[in-house]
Amino acid sequence: MPRVLSTAEISDFRERLCAVAERLFAERGAEGVTLRQVAAELGVSAMTPYRYFKDKDEILAAVRTSAFERFASAMEAAYAGTTGDARVKSQAVAAAYMQFATESPQAYRLMVDIAQLNEADYPELVAAVERSRATMTAYVQGLVDEGVVAGDPYQIGLAFWAAMHGVMSLRLAGKLPQEDEAAVRGLIFHALGKGLKPS
Repeated sequence: MPRVLSTAEISDFRERLCAVAERLFAERGAEGVTLRQVAAELGVSAMTPYRYFKDKDEILAAVRTSAFERFASAMEAAYAGTTGDARVKSQAVAAAYMQFATESPQAYRLMVDIAQLNEADYPELVAAVERSRATMTAYVQGLVDEGVVAGDPYQIGLAFWAAMHGVMSLRLAGKLPQEDEAAVRGLIFHALGKGLKPS
């Protein structure tokens, strides 16, 4: 009979398991990972992960929730910690986005490249996704209020997010030369901003 684990032991092992799973999911995709592989990486028996998670889907939901939460926290901190007008704040959010994707590429891939068909079954994941989406669009309200752009802040935020994701995907895939990235990013956001200016 397995011994009773303390709360700290459970939390510690779940964190270690999720760190391994994050890397494996990012490298191999959801279909390319088994709990047996996760257990082997951790040096535990194949059945040990089942003491902490119901199945692979629950682990995937946990690591994706963590990724979205960390991402949202980085965006929120950039926005709240920056003084200046809406343009300055939006630049801080963009910089935080790039930093997160660059420093945590595995988490970033789990957020944007892996679909989870049963996502709605995990309320914490749904909330983390919504928090991230809100964070990536809320700062646009300031741009609209200051007359920098005109339109629906939510839709504009999604457009900026899509543009940023395109740049970051090319960067992470090694398809966008580093010396060209800043110029390309500037052109994209200049064109978007110009097209969204109030008439």
